[in-house]
Amino acid sequence: MDQRELEAHLRAGEGISTEYKRCSNKPDRDFFETVCSFANRQGGNILLGVEDDGTVVGVARNATRDIKRSIAKTLNNPQVFRPAPLVEMEDVNYDDRVIIRVWVPMGPAVYSYKGTVYDRLADADVKIAGVDQLSLMYLRKQNTFSERRIYPYVGMGDLRPDLIARMRQMAVARRPDHDWGSLNDATMLRSAKLYAKDRTTGEEGFTLAAILLLGDDDVIGDVCPAYKTDAICRMSDTDRYDDRLVVRTNLIEAYDLLSDFARKHLPDKFVLDGDQRKSARDIIVRELVSNLLIHREFMSPFPAKLIIDAGGIRTENASRALYEGRITLSDFNPMPKNPTIADVFANIGRAEELGSGMRNLDKFSRLYSGRVATLVDGDIFRASVPVERTAAGSGQDAVLALVASIIERDGSLTTSELAKVGDVSIRTAQRWIKSLRDSGQLDVRLNDARQYVLRDTGDDTDAT
Repeated sequence: MDQRELEAHLRAGEGISTEYKRCSNKPDRDFFETVCSFANRQGGNILLGVEDDGTVVGVARNATRDIKRSIAKTLNNPQVFRPAPLVEMEDVNYDDRVIIRVWVPMGPAVYSYKGTVYDRLADADVKIAGVDQLSLMYLRKQNTFSERRIYPYVGMGDLRPDLIARMRQMAVARRPDHDWGSLNDATMLRSAKLYAKDRTTGEEGFTLAAILLLGDDDVIGDVCPAYKTDAICRMSDTDRYDDRLVVRTNLIEAYDLLSDFARKHLPDKFVLDGDQRKSARDIIVRELVSNLLIHREFMSPFPAKLIIDAGGIRTENASRALYEGRITLSDFNPMPKNPTIADVFANIGRAEELGSGMRNLDKFSRLYSGRVATLVDGDIFRASVPVERTAAGSGQDAVLALVASIIERDGSLTTSELAKVGDVSIRTAQRWIKSLRDSGQLDVRLNDARQYVLRDTGDDTDAT
């Protein structure tokens, strides 16, 4: 690291992978807590000789060797660290001062310091005490996808033939020349990587992905007892719930059940995407439910949730994330959580390419409510989309939203254009316009060019 790179770290401040520490003759306890948390999370830089506010005070030049020797000795003491994390250390000159940069890479194991496991959350080192938190960390450290786990004693009789047939039909309906259309069941499942062989042990059989996608409910419960999705609508009864659905069945039917539940309790709103009229609600539900079912850690005891309340719709599910924090389009780097399940969902038309879901959520959340979707990754992945129920309802509200969308795009509106975009007759479009005029919310009037424009009732200025 040179001075320019150091200055960039100082400008960015402390965070999930950067920490500042004062240091005299040897590092304090909190330095080693940070080493432990970095090794357990995504790695990072510890800058010895920097104040919490980013002021560089440096360390004594004649003490750098002894400080690094003390660090190495502590890290390799089995009474202190289990196992010993790897680090790299270097001196970095900053004007007339010197700091010690300690780079801690993410390690393959779960590390403890003096019997305590630490994790990194934002700019803090957090003690991990609960069994659930610890199990999530072990899952994150796995170097294989749990969906690839092989169950040699699960046979074709444990999978539902009707679901196998439906999987084939959906793929062919989406693409008539799909390979699955001409393959028998066993070959199709191998093609979809739902039947696999462990090249290390020689073990082969159906995978967890196959069981979750196509398995009988009893089989799913036997191999994955923690698997369930809890859908809750909490509008009137905020202490309990107005409606609830607990889903423990296969992922294909779970998608249908959860999507129907969400659509039942969310207002519909049609918007214009280019020249096409689309249901923003349906697209948002599709993306949230697909993500909830595809990109989750199924071996975690944390139950997945879909919650609808006055603020909107949100989901929560266990994840194996290296990154902790809010995800934005500018820094989004999609990583597959369950690539086999994701590929099957893509083939049957329930998902698109990796990363498209976030772009769709961002786009249609703005069209749906005028606000952005929020996605936060970590051991628990959270996604939420706000809902403006007064502006996104059915009936006249939906018509008003459609009219406003067309005028926002074109500057004005004709009856024939409303009929075309709304896929209705001219007479129905005329009735919609009359209804909007009679409602008093907006005044829809004819200008000299015989085009409709929108104007607030309390303002004489056209708002086109």
